[in-house]
Amino acid sequence: MSPTLASMTLCQTLAQDDASAIINALGDNLVIAIVFGVGGTIAIVGILFGTLTGVAKTKEQEKTKRELAAYVAEGSMTPADAERILRANQEQD
Repeated sequence: MSPTLASMTLCQTLAQDDASAIINALGDNLVIAIVFGVGGTIAIVGILFGTLTGVAKTKEQEKTKRELAAYVAEGSMTPADAERILRANQEQD
């Protein structure tokens, strides 16, 4: 057997032994570790999507305010109408 083949076989054996040792160390706690791992992942994804939803909502509200301000500035809408639209939008939230 060549030295490189022997070292590769040794590395594979050590990697398998390490994986077996980790699984044996977890033993009965493997199911608990998987449950917490999956639960933690779901929680992180939920928090991430909640944050992105909030950012998108705020961005669209600011866009609406800018558009209303532009309509008022060009005279195609009265400030009272724009204020009424903004209030109605706030009441929906």
